[in-house]
Amino acid sequence: MAPIISIKSLSKNYASGTKALDDVSLDIEDGEILALLGPNGAGKTTLISIICGLVNQTSGSVAVGGHDIQADYRAARSLIGLVPQEVAVETFETVISTVRFSRGLFGKRKDDAKIEEILRALSLWDKRNNENRELSGGMKRRVLIAKALSHEPRVLFLDEPTAGVDVTLRREMWDLVRQLRAQGVTIILTTHYIEEAEEMADRIGVMDKGKLLLVKNKSELMADFGRKHLRMELTAPLDAIPEILSGYALQLEDGGRTLVYDYDIHQERTGITRLIADLADAGISVRDLDSEKSSLEEVFLRLVDGETA
Repeated sequence: MAPIISIKSLSKNYASGTKALDDVSLDIEDGEILALLGPNGAGKTTLISIICGLVNQTSGSVAVGGHDIQADYRAARSLIGLVPQEVAVETFETVISTVRFSRGLFGKRKDDAKIEEILRALSLWDKRNNENRELSGGMKRRVLIAKALSHEPRVLFLDEPTAGVDVTLRREMWDLVRQLRAQGVTIILTTHYIEEAEEMADRIGVMDKGKLLLVKNKSELMADFGRKHLRMELTAPLDAIPEILSGYALQLEDGGRTLVYDYDIHQERTGITRLIADLADAGISVRDLDSEKSSLEEVFLRLVDGETA
């Protein structure tokens, strides 16, 4: 099956000399959730803006649903919904009028049942006759999502969708994203919240300095880059790590009550057996052991710091 979005050798140079995108190639599959991670200035928003027709590329090509975004921009754009970072809605318009108008901009026939369905899914139905200026910041962001969904796009871009919203609303939006994916909508989101990508994404792309460092299934990414932490709860606290254990790069936590040992899950020998023996030789008694995988945040930081698989 052909990808819903195909990006080939995409670059963007500004007159100032800034290279916002550097030879980015990426295929996005129909129905997946792709999260793009990267620090500020990585090129995430530029990439989205080019696909959505807001910025022209310097070189390369993009096709959405088989339609080139320049040669056949109307057909390509009709397949896309965009929720931008900036919360900007028509101040004195009502919620329902705002969403109806967005649907009409794409030449879609009037369909109040569809508008009601979208507003109810976003918990906006009770606010449908309120003017946008009366809404909280979080509710305005929901209106942006409703506008983006109004013409029933096959692809939805969410550029920092939960920035500045509370935890409850963030969870509700995660649920909404899953519902949309279940309906066949392809979702691409950029986020600074690592847990957001870890919670929702099928694949994760990491960008830095205009380059796409990699794109992998979330589970593969964690397997390739993940480390484990062995946490050892001690019977008696330590003031310092004995010299005999200096080769293990151990860390003391919880007031000296816990030793933490990091190890690479891909190494043939983890060193744990020898560590336990050396602990016994040093007269250190372990009450309990627990291991946990490194988080996606740690994986991300390793990637942008230049470490590769």
